[in-house]
Amino acid sequence: MTENRGGTGRGAVLGVATAMTGLVAGVWLAYVCSVMPALARSDDKTFVEVMRNINDVIQNPVFFTPFFGALILTGVAAWQQRRTPAKGWVIAALVLYVAVFVVTSAVNVPLNDALAAAKDITKARTDFESPWVAWNTVRLVLTVLGFGCLLRAMALRER
Repeated sequence: MTENRGGTGRGAVLGVATAMTGLVAGVWLAYVCSVMPALARSDDKTFVEVMRNINDVIQNPVFFTPFFGALILTGVAAWQQRRTPAKGWVIAALVLYVAVFVVTSAVNVPLNDALAAAKDITKARTDFESPWVAWNTVRLVLTVLGFGCLLRAMALRER
């Protein structure tokens, strides 16, 4: 019975991967429902200054641990659950989170870097705000879907 469910350690990895994915979804949600709408009310100088500050300070272990941990632990969980009924759900979550990682690396981070380097504040905001908000929403949707897949995988383990 334990082998079918993936064992206790395997369940712990799946549980931590799920928690970390949920934490990352919370970060993206905070931007969608509060940070970006609040900044949208600001003048260009304030908007750019605050986003530059956020992009600088978010690079810390408190954010990087769940951001990278969700990817790594979901990958480990996919391997560990490969012979269980949860396998498809964990693989789906991994694919979704890889997509989050790709969007972040290919779109959001380059936008952040361009904002940091920009000299013309008004143009910087114009070039940054709409695409960054749209792609952050994509990250949110993908992460929430991945979180849901991991929750389903956990439910299947409990059967």
